[in-house]
Amino acid sequence: MTDAVIIGSGPNGLVAANILADRGWDVLVLEAQPTYGGAVKSAEVTAPGFVSDLFSSFYPLALGSPVLGHLKLEQHGLRWRHAPAVLAHPLQDGRTAVLSRDVNVTAASVAQFAERDGDVWRDLVAQWQALQPHVVDTLMTPFPPVRAGAGLARQLGAKDLLRFARFATLSVRRFSDEQFQGQGAGLLLAGNAMHTDLAPDAAGSAVFGWLLAMLGQDVGFPVPEGGAGELAHALVRRLESRGGRVECDARVCKVLVEKGQAAGVRLADGRVERARAVLADVSATALYLELLEDIPEGLRADLERFDWDDGTVKVDWALSGPVPWRNDGVAGAGTVHLAGDFEEIAEFGHQLGTRHIPAEPFLLFGQMTTADPTRSPRGTESAWAYTHVPLHPRADAGGELGTDWSEPRQRELFLDRVERRVEQFAPGFRDLVVGRHVAFPLDLQAADDNLRGGALNGGTSGLHQQLFFRPTPSLGRPETFVRGLYLASASAHPGGGVHGACGANAARAALRAGSTGRLALAATRYLAR
Repeated sequence: MTDAVIIGSGPNGLVAANILADRGWDVLVLEAQPTYGGAVKSAEVTAPGFVSDLFSSFYPLALGSPVLGHLKLEQHGLRWRHAPAVLAHPLQDGRTAVLSRDVNVTAASVAQFAERDGDVWRDLVAQWQALQPHVVDTLMTPFPPVRAGAGLARQLGAKDLLRFARFATLSVRRFSDEQFQGQGAGLLLAGNAMHTDLAPDAAGSAVFGWLLAMLGQDVGFPVPEGGAGELAHALVRRLESRGGRVECDARVCKVLVEKGQAAGVRLADGRVERARAVLADVSATALYLELLEDIPEGLRADLERFDWDDGTVKVDWALSGPVPWRNDGVAGAGTVHLAGDFEEIAEFGHQLGTRHIPAEPFLLFGQMTTADPTRSPRGTESAWAYTHVPLHPRADAGGELGTDWSEPRQRELFLDRVERRVEQFAPGFRDLVVGRHVAFPLDLQAADDNLRGGALNGGTSGLHQQLFFRPTPSLGRPETFVRGLYLASASAHPGGGVHGACGANAARAALRAGSTGRLALAATRYLAR
């Protein structure tokens, strides 16, 4: 019998395992896939010598996370690399908004769109630097974040706290209109907001765009040297140095519950692993509807309304040379937003919201060799792009495609649409392609069960499923209605991104299980009825 079984070896599961192992717990991580890491993996899938990140790639939340920082993964082989510029947002008219870790470079870039915007950007960064420790702690600790929230309130003061609360409800378009005269700064914020499933006119999109833009300004968009998988390798090496174990090809099919207490798990091969705590780095729907036999009817009804984020199509390319960008300022950026102006981004969001395949996809484009020269041979580029699509489309806004992602012709036409979009900003791009790898929504799900329908964030980032509404109306905490069972995935607060907070919150809940744990359990059971 072990102290804890962790279901799933994504970054949240591995963080939870490390925190428990640090406290002397005997920990076993069970992973259904042949390799560990969840959505933090890399491989040569396009051409020999070209390393591609199969899922997630740039990690501002990881470098900005106190959870991962505490683990000191650099002592276990992790090395971060940075592109010369954090990100670029080119426009068709030849202008480019550039985000740099040097605030003066960013300010000068946005000032090209409106002179006063450079100073406004500096003020925004100064505010972030004052608030950053309190904001990050507030976001990454279980709800309600009493201590961190009190620190944020003291830093802001009463009047500014109310202004900050209002800001947290704004759309990124409204926030940009209020703050800036030109569109450059707003495009940096809007493009970052689009890393979620929120359209630029959606309530709450401003805070996501601001958070990622300020993290990019502060710590950059770093990548692990050698590939995303090196982050997972460092987590596993650290865990094993403390006696923890990871087993792959070990699919859990049931959580065992005895007298209201988690007692272990049963694997698909019939093996039983008994434990005094079970932490599930799986989606909320998988935990409650697949791994547990009996759940309260109220919880079941809530889960039937669980709102997934949009599906994803991801393309990796091996390129024989650097991307031939038309605009200055794009070549040195690790991340590029191929989105056009605000109206194009809004139209993309509207088409997604009405379940139409977007006619002009917003592409989040990565130049991996630019960020980390080990990713491909000298003089070449390992690149990728992803875009969001409806898993079950009603129609195609471009009038070319059908609605079935399993159809080879559908896939071929959509890949052509993606590459045509890149060509708009980098004429001659296709001439450099020497290999490609394409993953559609159900391909992503097959590679990682947590990416249901190609959803990247474990559920929507919409306000209706954040904080104490995540994954269902509850306390926003990792405890479940079963004693000793904890939700440790991105379906739990604070949600998607490689920051480790969901796993850390679950591990800490398991460690403190006692009088306060019983109180949280009682409240969770009440809300689940």
